Amino acid sequence: MRQARLVSIAFALLVAAGSVSAPAQQQVPLPMQPAPPGPYKSIAVTLPPRQSDASLDAFRKELGDIAKKKDSAALAAKVVTKGFFWQREDSDDADAKKSGIDNLAAAIGLDAPDGSGWQALANYAADATAAPLPEMKGVVCSPAAPSFNEAEMEKLAQSTRTDPADWAYPTATGVEIRAKPEAAAAVVEKLGMVMVRILPEEDQPNGDWLKLVTPSGKIGYVSGNVLAPFGSDQLCYQKDGGGWKIAGYIGAGTGQE
Repeated sequence: MRQARLVSIAFALLVAAGSVSAPAQQQVPLPMQPAPPGPYKSIAVTLPPRQSDASLDAFRKELGDIAKKKDSAALAAKVVTKGFFWQREDSDDADAKKSGIDNLAAAIGLDAPDGSGWQALANYAADATAAPLPEMKGVVCSPAAPSFNEAEMEKLAQSTRTDPADWAYPTATGVEIRAKPEAAAAVVEKLGMVMVRILPEEDQPNGDWLKLVTPSGKIGYVSGNVLAPFGSDQLCYQKDGGGWKIAGYIGAGTGQE
């Protein structure tokens, strides 16, 4: 078991060769469809421990308050003025000509009209975990990755023909899976600390709920705030002088191609 950020697995299926009139005509690759919902191997997940730095807890509480007020000026004071990094794929996408707050705004979509960027900041501030970033001394990132068997997870992704984005894990044991996307709906199963497969929902009657299939093969719904996405983006912090600052971001970011 080790902490892992599983690299996205690509699947493709070539169309069988047929009679063609032109020699230049080639087979066209089509995406392989995910396997139908059904039982799958249970992959145990161990949540990362809560970090024990009281000063970081206090800093994140301040960030949460700033996010509620959508106070850009106050947030700017909590971000490094120079050296902000944005690790995306294999490159640093931060614009060295821009300030730290401008780079952060671009990464999390702070200027989104629907306020989703501020909500993202609030979600990061509410997370109680953090893990060191090995290549940057003194930098910690949140949310910290859970521990699980990476090899088994890769086999599961291959057997179900799914991507990491199709998986999540509970933030606590005993999460209730309901028959309908309603809080009063019947409980079909209680979830242990395992990876769960998220299913696409063409008709989203309630955007706060996710449709999933459990390892036992039962299909149901769960409130999205009790699951953590697999391989989620991370907000990073670093002590600057006597206090903490937002130092960077890891991931594709909001609204980025």
